[in-house]
Amino acid sequence: MAPIRTAIIGYGLAGSVFHAPLISADPAYALRAIVTGDPGRAQSATERYPGVRIVPSVDDLDDIDLVVIASPTPTHVELAERTLSAGLATVVDKPLAVRSADAERLIALADDRAVPLTVFQNRRWDGDFLTVKRLIEEGALGEVWRFESRFEWLNPRPRPAWKSGTKGRDGGGVAYDLGAHLIDQALQLFGPIADVYGELDRHREGAVNDDDCFIALTHTSGVRSHLAMSSLVARRGFRFRVLGSASAYGKWGLDPQESQLAAGLSPSDDAFGVEPPEAYGRLGRDGEDVPLPTERGGYRHFYAQLAEALSGRGPLPVDPRDTLAAIRVIEQLQN
Repeated sequence: MAPIRTAIIGYGLAGSVFHAPLISADPAYALRAIVTGDPGRAQSATERYPGVRIVPSVDDLDDIDLVVIASPTPTHVELAERTLSAGLATVVDKPLAVRSADAERLIALADDRAVPLTVFQNRRWDGDFLTVKRLIEEGALGEVWRFESRFEWLNPRPRPAWKSGTKGRDGGGVAYDLGAHLIDQALQLFGPIADVYGELDRHREGAVNDDDCFIALTHTSGVRSHLAMSSLVARRGFRFRVLGSASAYGKWGLDPQESQLAAGLSPSDDAFGVEPPEAYGRLGRDGEDVPLPTERGGYRHFYAQLAEALSGRGPLPVDPRDTLAAIRVIEQLQN
């Protein structure tokens, strides 16, 4: 089959670090255009992808099969409505929308037009998450009681203007940014939610949105998920701690794929997604735990599965309906 002619809207972190490298490394795709109105980002994109058209507006796109929306969260719905209405297969970076009603409208539009729509929930392919998933499926932990998951770091750099200036209920803040990942992972592991509790705090001077959050989920299965996210911690906690009746698993440090992509490592490199032994988590009880090799991360599988789906040979990598529950949790806490 001919390569899937692809355009990326937005060349910030999502577009430049995740989508463009993953797409350009996959022979099933042809990266044809990048949309950015920022001169510095346009120059950077031109230098890295010299054969790709760099255009300032979505109106300049033509001869495209697939559009990836990697723009700021508040713009996702408007842009996806345009691409779906034009009959273009669409990937929306998480979250699909700020409000669940808007997400439902996009899904209905995609269904009505018979146009593929999926969401880039790439953290489903984190190596450490895949390790936790395997341990649970194998019963290595016994009955899981509590799942603890954190994205934490100290980030003194200025945030993008849209992130610092957008109110939490309109898509700014770490709950929509990071919580969209952590809640999705918890739902993938333990299923539907019966109860939600959350603490959305602001610590930066003059902050208009949450920069430090804790969210507790009680799943209908009885498992409790405790999720923390912040860019203001002076000392990081564990990435995962999973407590069960028979054993426990603890993991520190972030999945390496984002940093590898940012450093220019190709997703097709044998080292991509592989963690060194010193980064392995530990399985077992205190005093008896052992290092456990981390599963290889697989962000590349998202686009590989999407190519199969677009050719009619399999399901979409992420069903957009599966993302609605996480949006509803964040939306509820913001209101």
